[in-house]
Amino acid sequence: MIKKNKNKRPRVIVVMPAYNAEKTLEKTYRDLPKHIVDKVILVDDGSKDRTVEIAKKLGLKFIVHMQNRGYGSNQKTCYMEALEDGADIVVMLHPDYQYDSRLVPELIAPIIEGHADFVLGSRMLGHGALQGGMPIYKYIANKLLTMFENFVFGKHYSELHTGFRAYSRKCLLSIPFILNSDDFVFDTEIIAQVEMLKLSTSEIPVPTRYFKEASSINFFRSVKYGLETLKIMFQFLLHKWGIKKYDKFSKKLFDVLSPYYIKRIKKWDKKGK
Repeated sequence: MIKKNKNKRPRVIVVMPAYNAEKTLEKTYRDLPKHIVDKVILVDDGSKDRTVEIAKKLGLKFIVHMQNRGYGSNQKTCYMEALEDGADIVVMLHPDYQYDSRLVPELIAPIIEGHADFVLGSRMLGHGALQGGMPIYKYIANKLLTMFENFVFGKHYSELHTGFRAYSRKCLLSIPFILNSDDFVFDTEIIAQVEMLKLSTSEIPVPTRYFKEASSINFFRSVKYGLETLKIMFQFLLHKWGIKKYDKFSKKLFDVLSPYYIKRIKKWDKKGK
């Protein structure tokens, strides 16, 4: 949540974990409400196309991994860069034009209003997923996984597998996300960490667009992701019940960072962030 200050608008940074997004990056960026977003940071995970060239043309801050390190690793760089850049709110948005970037104001509203520290843009609220072209096997798998995760968390989320999310600064500093996987299951781990801390969460409905250029993992990667998600749920329960403890559920970000990065992030807190 953001402490309300009538004289100061929260600093909103949009991060884009990118890989081969040359065909969709500009459209995604153009739709962003510039009066709300203070900065866009793109992290390129070793793309083979013109993603970096286009980011440079658009005037975005960009970081390039020397080689492909994975979706989770990309997000780690995204969040560290945003925190070091003084973000009060961090929005994670895929640059593949699958999500409607015009909805950033609605996504961050619960954080600004003090109702949540973590907000998910859900494709399952309403009928947006299937109407937007989500493959039926992904729709069913998404529903089943979310149902099981809700059972574990004791919650009623409509979707927990979206690539459109918003975090308060407090949320990201509270969880050691750099200990998470470098693969797709990073998304599940970070939700489990939020739930372990019982941070306030919310959802908003968002439409989705499935088309040729939109990024999407194949069937076999989807199966792997599903199995890894189940593994994280069992780890969550083992930790919660005290049977086996995991650092990713018990430490905070500063507990696992080097003093160099802690100092770089804390400089913004000294400025009143």
